Amino acid sequence: MDRRETLKTLVVGSFASSFVLTGCNPDHMEPGAVSEEEVNLGKDLGVDLDAPGHGYGRTPAEQARDEMLFSQTFFNDHEMATIAVLADIIIPADEVSGSATDAKVPEFIEFIVKDMPYHQIPMRGGLMWLDHESNRRFDKVFKDLNEEQQIEIVDDIAYPDDVAPEYQAGARFFSNIRNLVTTGFYTTRIGIDDLGYVGNQPNAWDGIPEEVQKKHNKFYRDEYKDRFLKPEEREEIEDWSGYEL
Repeated sequence: MDRRETLKTLVVGSFASSFVLTGCNPDHMEPGAVSEEEVNLGKDLGVDLDAPGHGYGRTPAEQARDEMLFSQTFFNDHEMATIAVLADIIIPADEVSGSATDAKVPEFIEFIVKDMPYHQIPMRGGLMWLDHESNRRFDKVFKDLNEEQQIEIVDDIAYPDDVAPEYQAGARFFSNIRNLVTTGFYTTRIGIDDLGYVGNQPNAWDGIPEEVQKKHNKFYRDEYKDRFLKPEEREEIEDWSGYEL
């Protein structure tokens, strides 16, 4: 099983449900509560935080909080570049789909560490550890190494059961970022298509097979076959005027 197939197995198993469902920090405010900062931001954005939510989209309070988080920056350019390198090592592009960076996973991680601040210290500390180890081995920061050197370090921290004692801190960091990368990737259109998940959607029916028609001595009339058996138009309302039985 290659790396991508292994990750797919993780995502569709218990890992995906347990990680993704931690999207709301239990230490955050009571449900529906709005901080003073969010109220003020809502006013600046022209959002009435007292208005009820509509449909199944974001509530005004959630919209205001999202805008607040998007307006902030946590990782610096060097850290973001390092995250991008790691993300594409974890999920590289292949013949089926793009890479983690194609799915904008680094941007997802940047948002998550602001949305769930308990990730901030472990992530920043882990990136520092990675550069320290890279400098110790090769006198360069991790993002500036060649691919072979990067993989050498990753191989020492990517398999928890085989990690040497001196690399335990790096292994914990890599497990965290691997979880974030896979969650970010497989919750995008690229990742969903890579899994082959289609969800609930109608099948494309192209009519009764010809051999079945012959068996019952029934046939489609030529003037209607091309008109009605068009799966690409199945969501359109047909005009039945002029139709004859």
